[in-house]
Formats: sequence, C-alpha cells, structure tokens
Amino acid sequence: MNRVEKPDIMWLDDPAVFGVNMQKAHSDHTIYRNEDEVLKGQSSLVKSLSGQWNFVYSKNAKERPADFYKWSIADIEQKTDKIKVPSHIEFSGYDRFHYINTMYPWEGHIFRRPLDSDKKAHLTGSFANALYNPVGSYITVFDRIENTGGYDQRIRFEGVEQAYYVWLNGEFIGYSEDSFTSHEFDITDYIKESDNILAVEVHKRSTAAFLEDQDFFRFFGIFRDVKLIATPKSHVEDLEIRSTLNEDNISGCLSVDIKLNKSCPGSKIKLKLLSPEGKEVICDEHTVSDEEGFVFGADGEKKGYSLSNIKPWAFKSPVLYNLKIEAYDKDGTLCEVIPYKTGFRRIEIKDKIILYNGERLRICGVNRHEWNPESGRSITVDDMKKDMELFKKNNINAVRTCHYPDRIEWYHMCDEEGIYMMAETNMETHGSWMKLGALDPSWNVPGDDPVWKEAVLDRANSNYEWFKNHTSVLFWSLGNESFVGEDIREMNDFFKSKNDGRLTHYEGLWVRRAEYEDKISDVESTMYAKPEDIDNYFKNGAKKPYILCEYMHCMGNSLGGFNSYMKLFDKYEGFHGGFIWDFIDQAIYVEDEVTGQKVLRYGGDFDDRPADYEFSQNGICFADRTEKPGIQEVRYYYGKYNS
Repeated sequence: MNRVEKPDIMWLDDPAVFGVNMQKAHSDHTIYRNEDEVLKGQSSLVKSLSGQWNFVYSKNAKERPADFYKWSIADIEQKTDKIKVPSHIEFSGYDRFHYINTMYPWEGHIFRRPLDSDKKAHLTGSFANALYNPVGSYITVFDRIENTGGYDQRIRFEGVEQAYYVWLNGEFIGYSEDSFTSHEFDITDYIKESDNILAVEVHKRSTAAFLEDQDFFRFFGIFRDVKLIATPKSHVEDLEIRSTLNEDNISGCLSVDIKLNKSCPGSKIKLKLLSPEGKEVICDEHTVSDEEGFVFGADGEKKGYSLSNIKPWAFKSPVLYNLKIEAYDKDGTLCEVIPYKTGFRRIEIKDKIILYNGERLRICGVNRHEWNPESGRSITVDDMKKDMELFKKNNINAVRTCHYPDRIEWYHMCDEEGIYMMAETNMETHGSWMKLGALDPSWNVPGDDPVWKEAVLDRANSNYEWFKNHTSVLFWSLGNESFVGEDIREMNDFFKSKNDGRLTHYEGLWVRRAEYEDKISDVESTMYAKPEDIDNYFKNGAKKPYILCEYMHCMGNSLGGFNSYMKLFDKYEGFHGGFIWDFIDQAIYVEDEVTGQKVLRYGGDFDDRPADYEFSQNGICFADRTEKPGIQEVRYYYGKYNS
C-alpha cells in the first residue's frame, strides 16, 4: 500500500475516499504478553488513551485551527479547552442535540444531493466548504508503552463519528469514515518514547452522512475508546475460527486460519483448545517458514480437527470452549498469547425452515440502540451489563444491532450469555429514497451507482472481519432501509463468498422484488407486517423463511396484540419470529428550566429542526432502563416461545 503523506480537506466530499493509510480490518482478538496477563484480563501491550483531551470547537472547516497538529505542548495548553474522550461533543456543551428519523439532517436548510453516475448533481464543496459543518480538533499527549522496543506500534479508534484526520508528532497518519467500526493506523515510524502529540480532527459530516441516515440523534466526536497497541515481531494479525457442529450434534471439527503480520522464519505458533471444564482437547504447533499465513487443522480435503463429545452452544446452554494461541520468536521466546472463546453450533435452511442445531429456530428478539441518557451512544460496560440482565430477565434470546456495529464487548457478552445476533452493517440511506414519507427513488444511495460501491463493500468487509469469530452471530445484515440495487447485491455476494455457514439478511427487497428476491437475503424480512399479511405470505407460495426485522413498534402505550404474532409460531414452521422495535428509548437527561429537576427530553425538545419529535421513544424500557409496563407481555410470550 502506497502511503499518502498529505491530507486533503476535499476528501469530505468524495464518496470514493473513505479510508486513507488504514490497516486492514482483522479479527477483534486481544494480545497479551503472557498467561498471567490473560488471567488478570489486563494486557501490557494495550494502553488506553481515553481520558481528558485538549479540544477546540469550530463551526466549520474554514474556521478550524488548520495547523493545530503542529502546536507545541505549551501552545496546546494555552489555546484549547478540555473534553472527555470518549464522549459526544454535544454532551460537552458544544453544537446542539438533533434527532431526526428518515430525513437527512440538513433538509430544509440547504440543498444537497449525492454524486450521481450521470454527474447531474455533485458534492464538491458541500461538506468541506459548508457554512455549518462543525469540527472538533482533539489533542492529547502520551508516552510509548514501556518495554516495547522493536515492536510495531498502532493506534486504534473504536468509534469516531463521522469523518476524521489523524496526525502524530506533526506527521499525517491517516483518514477514515464509517463511524461505528474500529480503525487502526500504523505509527511505528512516528512514535517517540515520550511526549507524543496525537492530533485528531473530527468533522460532523462528510459523504458518509448519506450512508449513515439512521433513526437516531445525530452526534459527532470520538465516542468510543482510543487505544495504543504494540505488536511484537512474531504477531498474529488475524485469526479466523471455524467451529462446526455435525448433524449428530455431538461431533464436529475446528480449524483456525492464522495470518501473521509478516513472515518470521523459524518462529513458532502453538494452539490449544480446552473444553469448558478445562480439559485439553487439541494441542498443536506450527513452525513458520517463509509464509505469512497457514491453517491449523485443515489440510486438503480435511476441514479441521475432528472432535467428539461436543457440547453445543445455544440460548439456554451457551457452552464455550477456550482457544489459546501462543506466538514464539525464532529463539523460542514467548511474544504473545491470544485467548478466544468459541462455541459449536449449526444454522441452516431446509425446506424453507431455519434450523438451529437441527431444530426450528425461534427468534424472540429486540432491536437495540446503544444508549445512555447521560451520554448518548457513548456507553459503558456497565450499561451493557444492565442491558444483558434485562434480556435474561425478560426471556429475550436475540438482538439485532440496529443499525450499526456495536462496541466489541457486546459481541463477547452475547457469546457468553447465548444471545443470537443479527450483526448489522453500518448503513442506512432512508432519506435518499423516501421523501416526506412517500417512496420516491428519483435518487437513492447506494443503488446501482459504482460511485458508492467500494464504500459499502468496505463497510461489509469491516463488519465481517471484526466479528467473524463470534459464535453468537447467526446473520449478517446488509444494512437498514437503503433501497436496493447492484451495490447491495454485491454486499450480499461478499458475505456469501465467505462460506461461513451464516445467513444473510436484508429487508428492502420489496422495492424491486422481481429483480432481487432471488439474489439478496436468505430470509424474507419485513417491517410491521400485520399478522394477516404474514398469513397470506405462507398461503401464497412462500419462497423463504420469514423474519420480522422490526415489529410491535413500541411507541407510547404499545405492545397490545402481541399474541397475534406469537400464534404464528404455532401455525407456520417457516415463521421465525422477529425483533421488537425497540429495546430502549432514546432520550436525554436535562435540567428542567422551571422546576430544576432532572427530566428526560426527546427529539424536538432542543429546537432541533427538522425533527421527528417523540419518535425516538419506542423502547420497551425507558432511556434510564426502567422497564415499561408493556414489557410484561414480552416476558410472558417470549418465555413461552423462545428456544
């Protein structure tokens, strides 16, 4: 990859530029120096850079301090305020809160259209020269991780909304979009032992805004963790675990595809698999020659290590096996240890019925936004633990990550707790094809336009690579409410090319059903179909298993008539339930101007226009995670029907 040395503000306006100098997406494993660190859960090869950063807010790119990455430490202290990382900039008193559902946030304020293939509309200057497109200029000073001489160094940003440039010690490092995906940049040649100045310039909007028109509050900033990672000479850059359960549900096989950061002849990689009880099931090693990748367990027609007496992973019995990989250099010195938990399960479609470990799958799920009323989508591990407690209490067995990848920790929690997951790619383009509530695809994104193809395929690839090893992921979802066309078909083809046994999902086929019903999505998926509509689907020659990706819209005093949907489980084998919209209200705590009390406010309460007002209030839980009365229906019927 040729390194780009100079940034360009006009990247904000170019759909073809969505990542510059980024490392390739890879599995989400954590590296440790030794077994003691694994047991403590603390890696000395990973350093959090989260905390108080220096900060400058600007209304637009022209007003930003364009040379801030050159400032000395003395300049930084004199010219900046402080801000918490991770957090949304709006929660620190800058800019404003804004909630909108289907429309793009600039509608009614400015005319803006994407770059069409016929070039009739273009975006040059739309974001880079906009009068309103706020910029957050972040700076922090950090020291290198101790005892990492000779190690490669990288910075990982786990969530930055929406487009950002990175400098280290005055040198340009890279650029990225895709707000809800982790991105890494190599800083080996630019890092010092101490007083490293990391500068990050975050722009609220870019062409990525056309792909991120989700139904939520529109924030920006560094809202997830930032980490410094040191990788040793012998380093496993990526691993892909394939744990397969055979039809007898007690035997299967395991293979692990290893990719190294570089060829290290003479180095050695060891693999162990331990049963849930700690018994050694597999022990193997591989001496590296001149290759940068190899597969443990698979050889020719052999798909992996053959295993017997397997305990399958499922909602009510989330059994996980402990995989451990050790990397040694050519002198036999241990360089890193990688632990990862994996489960054995099988999902397939037979006779238009989804079978999970040979039995019909029942999805008793919810759509879940990441949310905290004090901090928006910048949530904590404790928030996730509380969500999981509510899941288990109310018999929820599945979650759709609407409409973007979640924090990495959530996927591990779902593995541990046996929650079936529909892992959604970060894409929604609702405002491009629905205007004022009506279907109007006069222009739509991404559609059939090659201008957007690489960007959406990159988002699909990132979703796959980061989360491919999670047993809980049963479905890859291509995105939400993004019309349909050749670009989305290619996303579907990408996921199917991985041949990982999972199913693909996309709801928007109805807009061009004749063209794409047989080309996209393994399942028929709808939103808010009436029970009689589902009845008609099965009576009129159902072609696929049926899932409601959104239903029981829980706005206000909703959730009545839930039993009408639940009865469909008894009526049709091909009906597999769905995901309630949604789990938690999006509302923000503020101090009431009259009473001085802390109250929850929704869309439109912040003079935000356009707004969809209380449409952000759809949860079976309030924003503070208090259960609403209607959740009793969920607990009863999901407890009756989930598997």
